[in-house]
Amino acid sequence: MFAPSEGPRLFGTPPGVDFAEALVAGLTARLGDAPPESWARVDILVNTRRMQRRLREVLAAGPARLLPRVRTIADLMADADLPPPVSPLRRRLDLARLIDALTRQQPDLAGTPPLALAESLAALLDEMQAEGVAPETLERLDVGPHSAHWTRSLRFVGIARTYLEATGGADAEARQRAAALATVASWEAAPPGHPVIVAGSTGSRGATAMLIQAAARLPQGAAVLPGVDRHMPQTVWERLSDAMTGEDHPQFRFARLAAAVDLAPGDIAPWTADDPSAARNRLISLALRPAPVTDQWLSEGPALGPVDPAAAGLSLIEAVSPQTEALAIALRLRQAVEDRQTAMLITPDRVLVRRVVAALDRWRIVPDDSAGRPLGLSAPGRLLRMVAAGMGRAVTPETVLTLCKHPLTRAGGDGRGPHLLHTRRLDLWLRRHGGPTLTPATLTRWAEDADDVDATVWAAWIAEIVAQMAGAQGGALPRLVDTHLAIASALADGDAEGGGTLWADAAGTEARAAMDTLTDAAAEDDRLSLADYRALIDGVLADREVREAVESRADVSIRGTLEARVQGADVTILAGLNEGVWPSAPAPDPWLNRPLRQAAGLLLPDRRIGLSAHDFQQGVAGAEVVLSRAVRDDDAATVPSRWLNRLTNLLAGLVDTGGPEALAAMRQRGAVWTALAAGISAPGDPVPRAPRPSPRPPAPLRPREISVTEVQTLIRDPYAVYGRRVLGLRPLDPLHPAPDAPLRGTVIHDIFEAYLRTGTDPHRPDAADVLLACADAILDRDVPWPAARKLWRARIARVADWFVAGERVRQADATPEPPERRGRLILSSAVTLTGKADRIDRRSDGRLVIYDYKTGAPPSERQIAHFDRQLLLEAAMAEAGAFETIPAARVAAIAYIGLGAAPVEALYDLDDPEAPFSVAETLAGLEALLARYLDPATGYTARRAMHGVRWDGDYDHLARFGEWTDADPPAPVDVP
Repeated sequence: MFAPSEGPRLFGTPPGVDFAEALVAGLTARLGDAPPESWARVDILVNTRRMQRRLREVLAAGPARLLPRVRTIADLMADADLPPPVSPLRRRLDLARLIDALTRQQPDLAGTPPLALAESLAALLDEMQAEGVAPETLERLDVGPHSAHWTRSLRFVGIARTYLEATGGADAEARQRAAALATVASWEAAPPGHPVIVAGSTGSRGATAMLIQAAARLPQGAAVLPGVDRHMPQTVWERLSDAMTGEDHPQFRFARLAAAVDLAPGDIAPWTADDPSAARNRLISLALRPAPVTDQWLSEGPALGPVDPAAAGLSLIEAVSPQTEALAIALRLRQAVEDRQTAMLITPDRVLVRRVVAALDRWRIVPDDSAGRPLGLSAPGRLLRMVAAGMGRAVTPETVLTLCKHPLTRAGGDGRGPHLLHTRRLDLWLRRHGGPTLTPATLTRWAEDADDVDATVWAAWIAEIVAQMAGAQGGALPRLVDTHLAIASALADGDAEGGGTLWADAAGTEARAAMDTLTDAAAEDDRLSLADYRALIDGVLADREVREAVESRADVSIRGTLEARVQGADVTILAGLNEGVWPSAPAPDPWLNRPLRQAAGLLLPDRRIGLSAHDFQQGVAGAEVVLSRAVRDDDAATVPSRWLNRLTNLLAGLVDTGGPEALAAMRQRGAVWTALAAGISAPGDPVPRAPRPSPRPPAPLRPREISVTEVQTLIRDPYAVYGRRVLGLRPLDPLHPAPDAPLRGTVIHDIFEAYLRTGTDPHRPDAADVLLACADAILDRDVPWPAARKLWRARIARVADWFVAGERVRQADATPEPPERRGRLILSSAVTLTGKADRIDRRSDGRLVIYDYKTGAPPSERQIAHFDRQLLLEAAMAEAGAFETIPAARVAAIAYIGLGAAPVEALYDLDDPEAPFSVAETLAGLEALLARYLDPATGYTARRAMHGVRWDGDYDHLARFGEWTDADPPAPVDVP
């Protein structure tokens, strides 16, 4: 197949070709006149399964012939006599145990959990084994010129020697390198007489680089490299010899491979003569020159000639947001479908991919997504993560309801419907009666209130799960896994072996395999805290992906940057071209800095950037390419990818060869899609703003009962009374109660009421202590937040002496009435007025004083006269004998006891002729107000006289406040 050669054979394909098709074309050209069996004698090694499948597809497409053997480099391990590999999870657990032992001996070394350190140390071990770096090499590093941090980190790296001595180096990377070494040795001992081709790899890993070099030296061997830049001068190739300055360049690995086999990069021969994107490749090659030689733009740029042919197939989308970018990409993919073109989206941004897939769904376009969906985001993965997150923690209502509403909970059989009904009822009950935590006793109380046999059985089932979750403790990993699976399986209405619907379908099968991997790797001496176990579960699920069994289109594909190397398309979209996305930011290395890595012979962090740059260089060389980025993300302006930035800057500077015009045309072509995206997202006909509502229900529907606290609401926001009393809509309390102002007011009221129930003589020396004891009891019972308890108790302590001193004055001529102070008064309008007084004292002359506790400032006289009429109305009720246990009597005064930062008592003598208000006038005003609202012609105007514009009403969203303002006139509407 190959003519005799004195030197190694390195071939390359240019960026922009379909590598598999180019490889087959090169084979066809070389084997055209050979006997048919010559094809079968060819041995091709590729680096990924996807490349293997793609190459077989191209070969099988015809013409009819015997096929070469196509294997992956990983297949070499199956042929080698190697010990079985240690699972990555088992290795991580072993390393975590070793790290934990070291940190216990030397506590100053690290505060990071051992499991997290083990993950990064395992990655370092992988790299060491792939590159053939022994632990002794790291131990011999001179860290003297560096900070003390690196000295400490090398003490951790010493764990690598311990681990490798214990396992014998049976990790996947070590096995792959051993298999490569064995293959190379066999080739050297007995060179194959048939063609051996290593194809499609850039040689970025040590094992593949060895195979490429060895194959290139075989008598009938060769290596075919993808995306070799043939337009870069020799002087630039020579600059790529230093990894510290050149490893982020897309051609760096090829320069190193060529040097390893004693070839100049210019000696890399073309595999085929085809270079469909020569003009584009010259432009991109110049744009991506290493930073120290970008001055060549000035000298070589004009020599490119007119730029328009190179940029004619390029479009540049600069979207205002990631959402717009995704929609613009989806529109371009849809256009490709309509034009019967193949299209491929290439991006490392999985969030962007999900947005594009969602946008395509509106046209029922299902793309072929190579990555699938992360297992942790599937239904079984979410359930497993949620259970792990709740283990050993105080179970909250949100936790239980989220688990109950999960689509896999009670999904088997006919139990899903009743289950969701009970969940809904529990949700509503918890909003009224629940607390910040949920216990089995809480569920028992709910079942008692529900008074339903089925609800009792269901509550007992949930209570058992809640008890299991709350009672979970850290410890041996096998026990943690068993507890985890038992809870998850119980939720899914199965047992730990079968799991009901939890293990059904593709996602369930993958989840079962993930948990089996964890079960197989777990050992009794693996002891984890629950926090570490949660992190472990998240990692195990994040390492796997699920490909759902859906009918995807063959002509629309979504690929990651690695998978995109395998095939080409008529339309290529390179998306997410922002710094931090493509290329991604290098992960921080806690073990070795750049100089230490280079001294040890390890790869620099820039390696990944260089690989991403090579992916970009290959992708941008397609026939029709869309470059896409979002100008802003959710937080701030973004920075264009360095390669896109270089390209646009180069074009903008090529004034004499039409660069600025070509760049403007690229942006114009991209703007077409962003404009369409904006148009498809824009609302249709303008929706008129809702008017300020003032509904007028008929008289029979108008409320015939109102509480004293609702009177102020009727004055300030009548629409709220309409929503509550006419529509029957009550605000839902938040599911997770907070220590907010309303709760604080209720608790403080209860504290002072409890104190009065004790009948403590205010002259006792320990009266304030009795008050504080009442406070402690009620705070412990009703306020489960430790910080709020302390703050509110301190508040009571500040006013305790002041309150007791006031009690001496108040009780000098009066006695508090019994605490049950609820009352009902039927008015002349046949409306019933209801209320509950905070406190009523009876003086020695029989007259009453009505008190109200205020946690803030008491209302002013003006507010009492016009809005805050609660105490005056309670006075009217007391004088009419409306309170059940308090005989009718004249009310002498009303008073507010302000318990804020500056405690104050505001007492108003109702017998004072100069008083700005009176009970009789207040009651008459209420009668007139109610009569007005009993008139069908009167509307319940929204936010009629709010205390402040910033005040939110419970029914503002129903009234569509925001579409109108408080300055808008009401729009009365008769409602049936």
